[in-house]
Amino acid sequence: MAITLKKGQKIDLTKGNPGLKNIKLGLGWDINSFDSGYDYDLDVSIFMLGESQKVERDEDFIFYNNLKHISGAVEHLGDNRTGEGEGDDEEILVNLKLIPKHIQKIVVAATIYEAKERKQNFGQVDNSYIRVLNSENEQEILRYDLGEEFSVETAIVACEIYKYNGEWKFSAVGSGFEGGLETLCKTYGLSV
Repeated sequence: MAITLKKGQKIDLTKGNPGLKNIKLGLGWDINSFDSGYDYDLDVSIFMLGESQKVERDEDFIFYNNLKHISGAVEHLGDNRTGEGEGDDEEILVNLKLIPKHIQKIVVAATIYEAKERKQNFGQVDNSYIRVLNSENEQEILRYDLGEEFSVETAIVACEIYKYNGEWKFSAVGSGFEGGLETLCKTYGLSV
């Protein structure tokens, strides 16, 4: 049975699941009744951080224009441009055994494409969540519902997956930012 986390909670991924090496991150959301006149295009991005807590190489940033890490450790399965339908809207595959040694933390974030121009924010998004599955048997390990506490934010750091004492852990972050993807890129050391 999957564990449900709240903001700020952390859980051990590999210690409690011996042999776990391939996980799938599923992110989903709905758009509430607000109509800005445009479709909502939410994008999931992955920042693979080194010891400096920054992205140390451009290839360590996975997003809609760079879907797969050169190591094969992280693969974004593609951009869902509407968020319509049931289930996960975007999915990320992670092979924990292939993550390069220089990577200490994987940050998973969601942003709204052209949010400022379209007058959109996460206050207009409902039922957002991230879940972790064992991709070998599709069994859900954990789920974190991001909640409805966002208003003007155009970017959210959903979670962090990080290595501690040789084990991979999951942290439910749920922090909002204004400024979209550009702000997150600057936060994690990428030039925009």
